[in-house]
Amino acid sequence: MTSDGSKRRYQEIAESLARRIAEEGYRPGDKFPTERQISLEMGISRSLVREAFIMLEIEGYLDVRKGSGSYVAAGEKISLNIQKSDFGPFELLQARQLLESSIAGFAASTITKSDIIKLRETLELERRAIENGEEDYFADRQFHLRIAEATQNSVLVDHVEELWKKRENSPMWARLHDRIFDLSYRTSWLDDHAAILEALRHRNAEQARLAMWQHLENVRLTLLELSDVGDPEFDGYLYTPTVASP
Repeated sequence: MTSDGSKRRYQEIAESLARRIAEEGYRPGDKFPTERQISLEMGISRSLVREAFIMLEIEGYLDVRKGSGSYVAAGEKISLNIQKSDFGPFELLQARQLLESSIAGFAASTITKSDIIKLRETLELERRAIENGEEDYFADRQFHLRIAEATQNSVLVDHVEELWKKRENSPMWARLHDRIFDLSYRTSWLDDHAAILEALRHRNAEQARLAMWQHLENVRLTLLELSDVGDPEFDGYLYTPTVASP
């Protein structure tokens, strides 16, 4: 639910698809239309459909199998009269992309040598975790927060922290995250972090902004790809990069 009690768009779509399963005689094991088909049929973006499919997984309506498709699940269904205030994972990424890219650009003018050292230390923690075949969520979160802290603006830090808390508390993000423990992608994202740090080190605001923008776009495309989407670039950018320009 949103703050005014109305449902989020992906929740409305999930409920519509749940009714379709019930009313059109689908049985457990039947293959469900693809995200692309639903997107074209309903005239909506596939990232929005992906969020609806994740909710249908969580509520026990669909079984999404990587490389195969989506199937009607067996077992008890949970009511889709959703009372949760969960945000869609791509909605969260969109907000982070808009906010954190601007923050990175601003931080390029305020960052100190001490901030650079802290970011290098965090980057090294991420690198060691990957070398050990592990995932260091704390270091990833810390890297982004330290960039916000480099702006010396506590309001911006609070906003970034709040977005990360929403991610941590999101059942939908947790379900999507289950699909992305792949160190090859983690290595790519580490390279993104290194590019952001390099731009900040050179105090290049535009490059820092674009590097952060591209990093979060890479995360989005990876989530779509690992969610069994055949064409991960179907929507292009969440917004064009120029929209985030100061």
